[in-house]
Amino acid sequence: MAVAGLLQSLQPSFMSWRKASASPPLRKTAYLDGLRGFAAFLVYIMHHELWAHSATQTASIIEFGWGYDDKYALVSFPWIRQFFSGGHSAVACFYVISGYVLTYKPLQLILSGNVEKLADNVASAIFRRWLRLYLPIVGVSLVYVFTIHIFHLEGNGHHMFETYWEQLLDLYREFMAWSYAFQSKGFVILWLTYNPHTWSITYEMKGSLVIYMTALCTARFPRTRRWTLYAILIFYFMVLTDGWYIAIFVTGMWLAELDMHLEAGTLEPPPFLTENSTTLFYGLFISAIFLNGIPNGADNEMLGRSFGWGFLRHLHPPMEDPKWFYLLFSAPALVACIPRIWWLRSFFDSRFCQYLGRISYSLYLIHGYILSLFGARIYAAVGFCREGVDDKNFPWWCNRTPLPQWGIMGLELNFLVAQLILLPVTFWLSEIVTKLIDEPSVKFAQNTWRWFLEEDSKPDAKPASLPMSTLPP
Repeated sequence: MAVAGLLQSLQPSFMSWRKASASPPLRKTAYLDGLRGFAAFLVYIMHHELWAHSATQTASIIEFGWGYDDKYALVSFPWIRQFFSGGHSAVACFYVISGYVLTYKPLQLILSGNVEKLADNVASAIFRRWLRLYLPIVGVSLVYVFTIHIFHLEGNGHHMFETYWEQLLDLYREFMAWSYAFQSKGFVILWLTYNPHTWSITYEMKGSLVIYMTALCTARFPRTRRWTLYAILIFYFMVLTDGWYIAIFVTGMWLAELDMHLEAGTLEPPPFLTENSTTLFYGLFISAIFLNGIPNGADNEMLGRSFGWGFLRHLHPPMEDPKWFYLLFSAPALVACIPRIWWLRSFFDSRFCQYLGRISYSLYLIHGYILSLFGARIYAAVGFCREGVDDKNFPWWCNRTPLPQWGIMGLELNFLVAQLILLPVTFWLSEIVTKLIDEPSVKFAQNTWRWFLEEDSKPDAKPASLPMSTLPP
């Protein structure tokens, strides 16, 4: 039975999808799962585009705005660029979705006046959050370290040790320092060098804690006072400090409560919204996609030389990375538009996006490993060989089967042929990680919470609580 279960886990489901009639009914917020999955796919696309085109010294065209340095490629054109370099806007969407989904049940309890159950719900969520976020990272990191030493592969971005155990010890030390969300002394580790894409996970943890605390603190507030606090928090974290990621989390929480009130009929939208809602949301969607395409690493000088950003560049407050100010508006706007534009919702409710949503966390965590260990060789073989890097690390692969770079930038023939191999492999391995690491991590967190809740079954066990009269004044 165990062997059969393992073999079933190794079977890629995208090659054996059942008919749509066999699919379970979707939840009303299933489009958020689809958006999360598609956002993870955009992260995958961006990293592959930049990796491959770094070999031809054209990656900057993809990252920067249309017209920057007099370069006008379709891949960098506003609205279109979102689908080639939309990784950072995808992260902003992750945070909006988390703010929305993580507080959905707490907000339901708040609005129904069930504060006692709210405390239990938030306590469980906070307890499980670290395990849910970090256990999958532990699992995939262990597999990665094992793989590079067994197959004698070069590491990517971290120091290589001679033995597996030395490498494992280094991973342990770095992980323990990085996974502590309250780092404040010495050099702050923003990501694991073993997996640089984990930079967003610590922010995910911090944002989760803030919105859970916000739900508890505002449970007895009137609606207008609670919304006032939302606005204050967004202003504080985005303008007064550089906590942009928490500001984006709070917008997701606010959006969830707005949707609840609109659905329950306890909030009447202004007449101009109801009369022109379709036009307004289409305009909001077009604006959101434009802002989502803000150039990476954008400063005022760069934005001023990019099409469409001459005026907008002056609107952000002083901050280390201004792009997140614009994504604070575009990501929540996109999330708000999806359920109100029928074809958008249909797309994110589709089987493809729901599939991506299921494997999204695993796809996010392992696509970089696959790219650096396997994808680099495939790209080098088809003609994207990075001079001074790939020709030294794996010279046999460089231009092994070179293909012409026909087609528009970002969709060249050799890039697409490489994707015929890399995309199915990445999806397949993401499925395996989801089944064997990610989903068991979620269950482990739930079971651990239940175990700690259980009363001691021994006959002489003492009660968990003390009478008030025995407590000190």
